[in-house]
Amino acid sequence: MNTQTPNEKLSLLRSHMQQHQIDAFIAMSADPHMSEYLPEYWQVRLWLTGFTGSVGTVVVTQDFAGLWVDGRYWVQAEQQLNNTGYILQKQSHDPASTHIAWLAQHLTKDAKISVNGQNISVQQYNALEDIAKQQQFKLETHLDLISEIWHDRPALPLQTVWQMADGLNALTRVEKISAIRDALSTKNASAHFVSSVDDIAWITNCRGRDVEYNPVFLAHLYIDHSRTVLFIDDAKLSPELQANLEADHIEIIAYAQSAEFLKQIQNQVVLIDPAKVSILHAQAITLHNPVIQDINPSTLFKSCKHPSEIAHVRNAMIKDGVALCHFFHWLDTALKNGESINELSIDEKATAFRKQQQGFIDLSFSTIAGFNANGALPHYRATPDHFSQIVADGLLLIDSGAQYADGTTDITRVVPIGTPSNEQKRDYTLVLKCHIALAQTVFPEGIASPLLDSITRQTLWKYGLDYRHGTGHGVGFALNVHEGPQVISYYAPPTANTKMRVGMITSNEPGLYHEGKYGIRIENLVVNQPKVFADKTYGNFLEFETLTLCPINTQCIVLDLMTTDEKAWLNQYHQTVRERLSPHLQGEILNWLIENTQAI
Repeated sequence: MNTQTPNEKLSLLRSHMQQHQIDAFIAMSADPHMSEYLPEYWQVRLWLTGFTGSVGTVVVTQDFAGLWVDGRYWVQAEQQLNNTGYILQKQSHDPASTHIAWLAQHLTKDAKISVNGQNISVQQYNALEDIAKQQQFKLETHLDLISEIWHDRPALPLQTVWQMADGLNALTRVEKISAIRDALSTKNASAHFVSSVDDIAWITNCRGRDVEYNPVFLAHLYIDHSRTVLFIDDAKLSPELQANLEADHIEIIAYAQSAEFLKQIQNQVVLIDPAKVSILHAQAITLHNPVIQDINPSTLFKSCKHPSEIAHVRNAMIKDGVALCHFFHWLDTALKNGESINELSIDEKATAFRKQQQGFIDLSFSTIAGFNANGALPHYRATPDHFSQIVADGLLLIDSGAQYADGTTDITRVVPIGTPSNEQKRDYTLVLKCHIALAQTVFPEGIASPLLDSITRQTLWKYGLDYRHGTGHGVGFALNVHEGPQVISYYAPPTANTKMRVGMITSNEPGLYHEGKYGIRIENLVVNQPKVFADKTYGNFLEFETLTLCPINTQCIVLDLMTTDEKAWLNQYHQTVRERLSPHLQGEILNWLIENTQAI
C-alpha cells in the first residue's frame, strides 16, 4: 500500500513535471466518461490531496498547489488540506474565481500546461484552450504524469454486467437505439458517440457495479444508421448477455480500442455531447469526420420516466419507507434507552434495514449522518477517524438513499436530539416551509427548471438566509442518483435542455447551514405530473407528485410560523405515508408510523 503523504506525492509530481518541462499540471475530478463517481483508478485528485469531496480541480506549479472547490466544500476542504501543501481556492460564480482565471493571471507566455486528455471534456478543454490562445500557453493532453508516479494504482474494475429483469423497462434496447437514430436524423447527424455510463446503461437496459453507488459499467457506445458498437471488456459479460446483445445487433469491441476505432471511421457527421465526451475521443473522431456538439438524445429520453417506470419507483419508495420506519423506530428507542450512538452507527443501521428489502442493490450514495456542526457540511461523511457521538442537545441530519432493482431513492430528514434551541426550531420550520413551497408549486410545462428555485428560497430570503447548493437534481430510474438535464438552482443557467417535462423525477431539498453549529435539510423526491385545467388558453401546466414515503419530524416545527395551507399539505403528506406504508408494517413499527404521522 502506498503510504506517501500528499506533500511527498506533490514533490514527486513536481520532479516529473520538470523532466517533461511542464509548467502547470491540472487534475480534473473526472474519468473518460465524465462521471461524478469515479473508479479508484481515476480518483487522482483524492490520491494527490486527500480531499474526499466529490468534485474539485487541482493545479500544481513548481511554487504553488491549489484545490478549487465550490461553496459546498469550503469548510471540508480547509480541514482536509491542512499540512498537505495544497491551498484551498474558493470557487464561486465569479469567473475570476476559477482555476482557468488563475492560470491566466499567474503563468507566463509560452507556459506549458499538462492535462490528461482522457479525463477532460470537450467543453472543459474548449474553455482552457480559449485562455491558452489568449495567453499563448501550450497545452499537452497526451501525457499521463500520474501513471508515472502512482505505482500501486488500482486496476480498472471488471465487475459483472447484468441485464435488467423483464418488465422493468418500458422500451427494449432495440427500440431505444431506433429512437436515437431518429433523433440523429433530425439533427443532420449520421453517427453518435456516447461515453456517459448512465446513458449507456439506459440504452442497453443493463446495469453493473464498476462505480460505487451508481449501478453502471465502464463502456463507450457508437451508433450510426447501420451499426451499433459497445466498447467494453468482455470479461464483464456472461455468454448469455453477450449473445443477447449480439442478437440485438450490438457488436462488442474491447474497451481499450475505442479511440483507435474512432480514428478509422470516415464520412460520418458525428454527434457528441461536449460535456460528456473527452477531448481525446473528440480528437480521434475529428481526424476524418465533422462533429455536431449537442446533448445526448438519450439524456433527454431517460429523464422522462414512462408511467410504468414511475409505478416501479413508487414500489421502491414503499420498500425504502419501510426500511426507514424500522430505522427511525430503532433510533428513537436507542435514544430513549440511553444507548451509545454515533454517526457511523447511524449509517450502519440505516444500511442494514435497507439491505433487508427485496431488490436492494446498494446505497445510492455515501450516507451523510451529521450531528450539529457536522450537519453544517452539506457533503459530510463520517469516517472511523472522524465522527461524532450523538450526545447532548442538537440536530442530527441524515441524508441517505438506496439503489433497488426497481428504483433509486434519496431522502434527507433531521431529528432533534435532546432539546433543540429556539433558533434551531425556527430554522427547521423555515426550511420546511421552503420544501412545502416547492412541493405545492404549479408551473407551465416546459419552464426552465432553474427558474423554480426562487419560489423555494423565498421564505429564507425574507430572513436574509440562503444555502450554497441547488434545491433539486434529476434522479435516474434504478440508475444514477444525480442525473440531468433538469436542475432546480438559480446558480444554473436556464437553457432549452433544462425544461421541465412530464415524468422527470427531481429532488426537493432546501437547506440551511450555520458553520460550526448545525445544518438542516429536508428532502423528498418528486415527479412532474400533468395539472389539468378546463381552460387551456394559457397552455399546459405541471405539478409535483411527492414520491418519497417517510414521516417528516414535527417536533421542531414552530406552528405559529406555519400557514394553514402549509399545515394542510404536511397533514395530507403524512396521511399518504401512513396509508401506503401501514400494510407493510406491524407491531411497534406500525405504532411508530401512526404516532409520527399524526396531524398537526
